[in-house]
Amino acid sequence: MRRFAAVSALLVLAFVAVRASAQDANPEVIYGDDDRLDIYQVKSAKLLEMADATVSLWPASKVSVDSAKATAKLETESFGESMNMCKSEPYWDQPLGAFCSGSLVGPDLIMTAGHCVTSESDCKETKFVFGFGIKEAGKYPNSVAASDVYGCGQLLGRLQENSGADWALIRTDRPVAGHVPLGVARGPELKAGEKVFVIGHPAGLPTKVAGGAAVRDPSPNGYFVANLDTYGGNSGSAVFNTVTGKVEGILVRGEQDYVWQGNCRVSKKCSNDGCGGEHVTKISSLFDKIPGPVASRSHVQTPSEAFWSLLERAQAQLPADRAVQARGGR
Repeated sequence: MRRFAAVSALLVLAFVAVRASAQDANPEVIYGDDDRLDIYQVKSAKLLEMADATVSLWPASKVSVDSAKATAKLETESFGESMNMCKSEPYWDQPLGAFCSGSLVGPDLIMTAGHCVTSESDCKETKFVFGFGIKEAGKYPNSVAASDVYGCGQLLGRLQENSGADWALIRTDRPVAGHVPLGVARGPELKAGEKVFVIGHPAGLPTKVAGGAAVRDPSPNGYFVANLDTYGGNSGSAVFNTVTGKVEGILVRGEQDYVWQGNCRVSKKCSNDGCGGEHVTKISSLFDKIPGPVASRSHVQTPSEAFWSLLERAQAQLPADRAVQARGGR
């Protein structure tokens, strides 16, 4: 996907494209196992609350609000058919439509990648949609509550460095109701080997939570490299510290997503330490522009394995054919 630059777990219990072009160039990949989970597979209330602070970015033309019914219709298409994916690809029959991801980091403040929203006029043509996720197996969303659709009030700032930081902050057209803003890390930056996870909309699909990742290289200016399972559409996704549950960065760019297998495509597979890794804008590049208290890592006493256990249990509950794909040779 194009990413030019792109739980709070319970302490003690769980610490755990632009428009079409934003999805087409330099998409992402699967490292090791496919660790993505749908919302209905996540059981942690805190992790669900964090996912609830995730937004999908849509062209305004693809979102139709029916005030009388208090719903918003989303114009979607089949992932498998529209992307020419092989039938064996996970999520083949799920709907897609979002071109980027973002997250709520203030009462009326959305954080995303700079290449997802390139100008004030581009911002005005974008809808920020909460709740595009699969909450029950087999029930795919094509609408959300009208109250979960927000417009752009103002593009507050952005930066887009092709080999550095890539971020944008948007003030919504009204205060966001019913969703809790995420906390951002303001302490020391991550070190190599520290574990991270991501919540967003890979390929424009409904919300996915993906763990099983770690920081590879924290040294580049403005970003770090990690082996996150992310795709086009994940641009702008919040990347979290698995121990603190705080946002450490924004997913912005990485490996190519897919490779051809005959006359259809499948996800590119890399070992956990293979390929080029995914680039994540460091939250330190913009946290001075995000209101909120300091979240120091020095106050975290208990690193948790609960989030990883939660993912393992969810993977164990997948249908047999999906579980084989998730565990085999990614």
